[in-house]
Amino acid sequence: MTKLDTEFFLRDVLEVAPCLIGKILVRQFADGSTFRYRITETEAYRGTEDLACHASKGRTERTEVMFHSGALIYVYLIYGMYWMINFVTGENDNPQAALIRGLEGIYGPGKITRHLQIDKSFYGEDMSVSTRIWVEKDNFTAIYSEKPRIGIDYAGEWRQKPWRYTLI
Repeated sequence: MTKLDTEFFLRDVLEVAPCLIGKILVRQFADGSTFRYRITETEAYRGTEDLACHASKGRTERTEVMFHSGALIYVYLIYGMYWMINFVTGENDNPQAALIRGLEGIYGPGKITRHLQIDKSFYGEDMSVSTRIWVEKDNFTAIYSEKPRIGIDYAGEWRQKPWRYTLI
């Protein structure tokens, strides 16, 4: 397997999010144990115009990492209890991120981060050099479907964008 480099993540999120389907998320723990999970579902968030994207509220301490170039991790806490993991995509000052919604055998972004012990310490981590989390590709050919995003009823017309990608 080959680790994805920064170049993979420097593209638009609408290219990266579907291309993440079928890739392998690798998590290495402090004790040296390493686990690999195939990515089965992602969701794209694209720029300040996308009302579902946190960056639509502007550049804040929370969203700062989204305004950097791709391959960084954006994590945030929802409901005071669930961390969400996103992979920043695109170039500097063009905030975009792909939310990881499903892994093989683990469904739901909150369950993923709990299982993988992902917390605020991952915020801003560069996956191209990280020794605790990265993405690999293998010879798997993914077939996926495109669906509207979920959990964003507040986003008006942006809610209907078919920017959720699910492995078939």
